[in-house]
Amino acid sequence: MAFECSGKSEWPELVGARGEVAERVIERQNRTVNAVIVKEGSFVTADFRCDRVRVWVNKHGVVVRPPRTG
Repeated sequence: MAFECSGKSEWPELVGARGEVAERVIERQNRTVNAVIVKEGSFVTADFRCDRVRVWVNKHGVVVRPPRTG
């Protein structure tokens, strides 16, 4: 099943950035989403949501995966 979400949906340029910085950039570039910082290895739900972007960070708070809508 394909989803059509509005606005920017992926931020590969934020890999390596601080999680808090990435969160602000994402929410500024797409006002329809809520960016949520998640520590690497955490369990999360598998549901897809156009209004959520998970920002995966390592133990140092650095983004380790390209944030994307879902």
